[in-house]
Amino acid sequence: MSQKIHWIDNLRAVACLMVIVIHTTTWYITGPMAVTGISWDVANLLNSASRVCVPLFFMISGYLFFGERSAQGRHLLRIVLCLLFYSAVALAYITWLTPISEGRSLLKLLQKPVFYHLWFFFAIIGIYLLSPLIQVKSVQPRYVALLVVVLAVLANPNTVSQSLGPFHWLPVNLYVSGDSIYYLLYALLGRAIGCMDTEKRGISWLAGLGFIACWIGITLGTKQMLKINGAFNDTWYLYCGPLVFIAAISLLVLFKNVLNSRTLPILATISRYSLPIYGFHALFIHYLRTNHYDDMSRPWLDLPWVFGITLIGSLLLAMLLKRVDKHHLVS
Repeated sequence: MSQKIHWIDNLRAVACLMVIVIHTTTWYITGPMAVTGISWDVANLLNSASRVCVPLFFMISGYLFFGERSAQGRHLLRIVLCLLFYSAVALAYITWLTPISEGRSLLKLLQKPVFYHLWFFFAIIGIYLLSPLIQVKSVQPRYVALLVVVLAVLANPNTVSQSLGPFHWLPVNLYVSGDSIYYLLYALLGRAIGCMDTEKRGISWLAGLGFIACWIGITLGTKQMLKINGAFNDTWYLYCGPLVFIAAISLLVLFKNVLNSRTLPILATISRYSLPIYGFHALFIHYLRTNHYDDMSRPWLDLPWVFGITLIGSLLLAMLLKRVDKHHLVS
């Protein structure tokens, strides 16, 4: 779009930063040297706050391409080229800097990404392909609220199972299953809410409190599952889980209402380079963690160090790539 949409830029940048936070803290929660105690709790707190990152990317894409303007052939080509390019970069990293078998990665290239974070490019292709068929109408806030309650909570297969004696009452089976339907729903709601008048009295406060409540719920739920199972369980972390769903909507509304007058300087830079930052960041984190350039015994130093090096390194590579990639095919 020719006209700058400031809240989209701010939101995209924060989502990009959240992705780095998730992968920086994951090693504390699930990695081969997973820690316990206060370090685990801090990592869980940061990770829980950042679970909305991927849903926000789908919502941004929906806002941009599920209206009068749909994704064109050049947009789809760009995503495919990004998938191929960053897969090649990851494959080179695996071959030269890790003991991982590159042959196995190549054999399953079309079933799973070469490197874990690249799954998003596979998922977003479906959203782009559906874009020309979809133009979201203006809807009332109460309809969106009803839709979220029914599909994101009551009928969400990721909702924690609830029973009253022998009677099973949650989740309700409306035959809504599979992550793809929820990624599409994120995109649809991104457009619907993005075009809605949300700047009414108290809405921003309600959105902010909603995000905080969901953040606390995800954190405590994950901690409780750890106590029950004796090991990490990702039930509350799922991108399509009910609390993550509501948190993503809340944050989108908050940014749309509060950060729409201008793009903050630092966030403007990160937003501009968000695609290559996403493509490169996981390699930095993996290298730092597996080659012991970190110190998980001192998380108050380790987390800012790994996050900072990853962000700066990815940003510098992104800037270099953009200078080479004159047509912005992968940057």
